[in-house]
Amino acid sequence: MSIPKTHYFEAKPAVASRPRPVHLRLGGLDLELQADRGVFGSRGIDLGTMTLLKEAPPPPQSGDVLDLGCGYGPIAIALARVSPEARVWAVDVNERALELTRANAQTAQAANISVATPGDVPNDIRFDAIYSNPPVRVGKGPLHALLLEWLPRLTPGGAAYLVVQRNLGADSLAKWLAEQGYEVSRLKSKKGFRILEVRSGS
Repeated sequence: MSIPKTHYFEAKPAVASRPRPVHLRLGGLDLELQADRGVFGSRGIDLGTMTLLKEAPPPPQSGDVLDLGCGYGPIAIALARVSPEARVWAVDVNERALELTRANAQTAQAANISVATPGDVPNDIRFDAIYSNPPVRVGKGPLHALLLEWLPRLTPGGAAYLVVQRNLGADSLAKWLAEQGYEVSRLKSKKGFRILEVRSGS
């Protein structure tokens, strides 16, 4: 699988570390997190992530929840704080991102976050919900492979919530997911982003 050399898709980012604070303000949350170069959204929490957190349904109160492509952890932390009895898996290939997520989870007092590389998530774990601002810039092939790896791990009745820019192929991705047998709904279209709900087909 060929992935473009965009640094935050690499396990070990080639760019030098330069940490900087970013703020997560959402509902009752007002947290200062640490971001860094070589990690997605390093200049601030991006609009797509904030749109997903504001517009997608809240996570289940218990069970396992996945933040796929967690970056430095804003989605995982928001989910974990809303549902403290759930276990939130924060998954990324980027080692710098995972280190930041661990530190940010501790700062946010979100002890129910499990930070992991994709290979470190036990195979028997099934997710009641998946939330993701997926890495569309890796290209269609790698993105499809990523979704086909994780979407089958939804529990019966579980759903994935994906935020994708309209001009970066949200509608074509929705069509492709439907062709794979998933039930796909557009929950929201806001500020150039689509929130897609994806469920296993009958």
